[in-house]
Amino acid sequence: MTHDEILAQFGPREAMEYDVVVVGGGPAGLSTAIRLKQLAAQNDKEISVVVLEKGSEPGAHILSGAIMDPKALSELFPDWKQRGAPLNQPVTADTFLMLSETGATRTPNFMLPQNFHNDGNYIVSLGNVTKWLAQQAEELGVEIFPGFPAAEVLYTDDGKVRGVATGNLGIGKDGEPTDNFQLGMELLGKYTVFAEGSRGHLGRQLIAKYNLADGKDPQSYGIGIKELWEIDPARHQPGLAIHTAGWPLSSDVYGGSFVYHAENNQLIIGYVVGLDYQNPHMSPFEEFQRFKTHPNIRWYLEGQDKGLKAPKRLSYGARAITAGGLLSLPKTVFPGGALVGCEAGYLNASRIKGSHAAIKTGMLAAEAAFEAVIAGRQHDELSSYPVAFEKSWLHAELHKARNFKQWFKKGLTVGTIMTGVEQLVLRGHIPWTIHRTEADHARLKPASACKKIVYPRADGKLTFDRLSSVFISNTNHEENQPAHLTLKDATVPTRINLPEYAGPESRYCPAGVYEFVPDEANAGKERLQINAQNCVHCKTCDIKDPTQNIVWVTPEGGGGPNYVGM
Repeated sequence: MTHDEILAQFGPREAMEYDVVVVGGGPAGLSTAIRLKQLAAQNDKEISVVVLEKGSEPGAHILSGAIMDPKALSELFPDWKQRGAPLNQPVTADTFLMLSETGATRTPNFMLPQNFHNDGNYIVSLGNVTKWLAQQAEELGVEIFPGFPAAEVLYTDDGKVRGVATGNLGIGKDGEPTDNFQLGMELLGKYTVFAEGSRGHLGRQLIAKYNLADGKDPQSYGIGIKELWEIDPARHQPGLAIHTAGWPLSSDVYGGSFVYHAENNQLIIGYVVGLDYQNPHMSPFEEFQRFKTHPNIRWYLEGQDKGLKAPKRLSYGARAITAGGLLSLPKTVFPGGALVGCEAGYLNASRIKGSHAAIKTGMLAAEAAFEAVIAGRQHDELSSYPVAFEKSWLHAELHKARNFKQWFKKGLTVGTIMTGVEQLVLRGHIPWTIHRTEADHARLKPASACKKIVYPRADGKLTFDRLSSVFISNTNHEENQPAHLTLKDATVPTRINLPEYAGPESRYCPAGVYEFVPDEANAGKERLQINAQNCVHCKTCDIKDPTQNIVWVTPEGGGGPNYVGM
């Protein structure tokens, strides 16, 4: 049955009305809700706020490095330490390494640009910070609905956003309602704030519908892949933050690593690869596994032969990163709503930080929405939000870093030199602006024009395969539901992607969702198999597919990863 047929048979949907509906229970969405309730209390007003979160609980789908700049959190809760916010491990030292295959060159600290310094910042589990923010929000009276993904934007007759609808439950693989069917519900608001994170399903639709990206550089993305380890205390240095560039990536690929010594002898190790890479044979997941074999890195992950406690891999995850910065930032308001956090693309790629930007933009959007609701307005543009952003410290920070990703498109050497010039020599007072013209997917070259990459097999101790990695991400989806990874044209993977690009779906996905297997109906040919149950909701396929044929849509609520300590 089609969506319209289901509504015709089972509708109408139950509707709940609020002053503000927030889509996404991450740092941006929760900060929006918290600030709205704070303003209402300060002004002796009532304002109703609901937060929809597709994960099983707040924080379940949150993945970040993460080093957190507490600047915005201190504005939201000046007493966050007294409130018990889980920012426990300050950064004690910064190290930047340029790697060759067998060695490393350390950059002296006095030569590190300011964006690589982390004085006053904290190594955190952003998932735990998000859980804490959700507790603060509920104490203020915010309603939070976990396990309820917003699947559809609702509009007024004249095209203004009036809210969202959650997805239906109990639809079988065949598209027909099962015995467990439940119709989705409508959450209606005077304003709706979208905080879905990078490449949000609904945010993408809104950017297209209202032409919010007109006049902007194409958005640029990366994929961040992360593992959490517990290591022997003898090799753990609490607060040490290591970043690397160079090997194993070729010089024409943007990317690098982060290795953070968190509390409790935990080591956060991860890799970021720009999704504007050109060689379709490349696998970001396999590049990350290779990275861990570098002598300077594997030292932390070995040692049992020297009498040390055997390191243990605790968790795994992956997530797309919106990295285009200020030059790719779309218009963030439209009739009835706003985009905040990584939904819009406020991350500062040069600092490898976005949580402070998410919190700040959530607060700014909340202030604009509160002013509008109290004035009796609804469904118009919250124009004071982008005005406040342009006057904020966040805009000044992103303006200084506006060329960062554009320079690295020209290669590692040019990117490194020009970042040093702009941030160290000019200290952000940059008289030029560098623009990019190509979307990430358009950068992929035909396989015949690129060198094939053969990756070593996983050893199960230091390096791992994708399926064992997905297992420790606690990913789960109800099996009898339509695949949430949809194809506009089912013939494209074998008609175009496989012959021209060697089937890049099977390599850019960090969860083994896409697999080319023998086609039983056509001897000697292959077909694309989609293992949707493996999906960790990273959105890489939605971004990097060269034909833009894959569209990620929301699965049933509560599905996906359930990250612990990430």
